[in-house]
Amino acid sequence: MNSIPLTEQQATTRTGVFNALAAYVMWGVAPIYFKLLVDIGAGEILMHRVIWSSLFLLILVLVMKKWQVLMALCRQPKLILKLAVSAAILAVNWLLFIWAVNNDHLLDASLGYFINPLFNVALGMLFFSERLRQNQFIAVILAVIGVLVQLFTLGSIPIVSLVLASSFAAYGVLRKKMQVDSFVGLLVESLLMLPFALIYWQFFADSATADLMANSDSLNITLILAGVVTTAPLLCFTAAAKRLTLSSLGFFQYIGPSIMFVLAVFYYHESMQAAEFITFIFIWSALALYSVDSFHYMRKSKQPLS
Repeated sequence: MNSIPLTEQQATTRTGVFNALAAYVMWGVAPIYFKLLVDIGAGEILMHRVIWSSLFLLILVLVMKKWQVLMALCRQPKLILKLAVSAAILAVNWLLFIWAVNNDHLLDASLGYFINPLFNVALGMLFFSERLRQNQFIAVILAVIGVLVQLFTLGSIPIVSLVLASSFAAYGVLRKKMQVDSFVGLLVESLLMLPFALIYWQFFADSATADLMANSDSLNITLILAGVVTTAPLLCFTAAAKRLTLSSLGFFQYIGPSIMFVLAVFYYHESMQAAEFITFIFIWSALALYSVDSFHYMRKSKQPLS
């Protein structure tokens, strides 16, 4: 049987879907990588993540012939200052995620990235004057109730989850307000973190694993691959964003935290109290309502799914 040839639009959409799936699946399984480094401190892992991602991104920018874009950006001090702020927020997000994974708080990380889309909605209202539709407002309220359940039942709030969600959402807001090439911007952010990573390596990383010459080849390869683990999903995400609408891309964003949740519960056997499960139920309900509302809004606006 002869297959029906795809139109250019269908081929573009298919490529976008493939890249979106790849990006969010890689983000979802990233904890498996960091668990390989469970005996190394979160600060030291972050140090390697910054150093090797800077090198990897620099190579990518050169290969993609974006050197002139980088030079033009470096001549804009106000934009560099804004990128320094976003870099600091990104560093906090990376550090906390690594700590959460390697200290048996993967469920908290999963919850944080489930909450993230709802933070995006709230920040969109605050910083971009976006009006919340009724169902979006209800979804945010459900998420707040879920957090309050944990607060009043366990006497604590999910700090790790909220900081991960708010930091990533804040990072997204800052980057959205800056007209910066995604790869070049991430390279500049990494380069701004680089001096701090090198200073940490030179003066504060006093563990046995800080000396690469004393490590096994397999450990050094794992540490260096932190750069690839950091940038590969971003490569796929950027490719997907160019081919799909942001609304369509949003439906893939639950893949990552869903994989993290499954890993935490069924593979790493993290314990989950009843109040925490109730919190997840409220968050999932909020996301279901948010997703259905977004889908109906797209159809009502006659926007294509791609």
